[in-house]
Amino acid sequence: MDSARFWDKIADKYARQPVRDEASYQFKLKKTQEYLRPDLQVLEFGCGTGSTAIVHSPFVNQILAVDCSQNMIDIARDKAAKSNVDNITFQVDTIEALQAPAESFDVVMGQSILHLVEDKDAVIKKVFELVKPGGIFVSSTACIGSGMGFLRYVVPIFRMLGKAPYVAVFTRDELISAIRRAGFDIEFQWQPEGKMAVPFIIARKP
Repeated sequence: MDSARFWDKIADKYARQPVRDEASYQFKLKKTQEYLRPDLQVLEFGCGTGSTAIVHSPFVNQILAVDCSQNMIDIARDKAAKSNVDNITFQVDTIEALQAPAESFDVVMGQSILHLVEDKDAVIKKVFELVKPGGIFVSSTACIGSGMGFLRYVVPIFRMLGKAPYVAVFTRDELISAIRRAGFDIEFQWQPEGKMAVPFIIARKP
């Protein structure tokens, strides 16, 4: 099952699920907002049902939020409309296929998505191209190779059964190296305690 079909299938269930670690999520939102301004143009890829984009929308000018799943985007549009949010454009797309001029965005956000793409290095490189000089890349990424190695054996089985999407295995150090290799400077990094914790990274394009 390809990723779009998988996420379409579980979109309604996903939208009903509570945030697994609400305290960490709120910390990441507040930290990100320290970098936001009312004049900024923002891209979020892998936006899911739009919750993060909607929270950040009052702090920026415009957000382009993309996801491969039509059902996820439909839910996101409905949530934005109910919240009277009109500065987010939700679009069915992937970061790999997105057509946008270089240096179009002040901020690019990729939350819970880099481990779901097949070539994270290519994606991070494209993010670098899309960010304006001085702009930032905000990432929160499950690093299965760091403390969650058992999932590398479990996920392929669930994927064959249509119960999991593609999931890449890499460590936190490998992720940081990829971000730096693309040209970013790491400005902030944080990770809550626990083996299943997800690193949160803010990187700046020089």
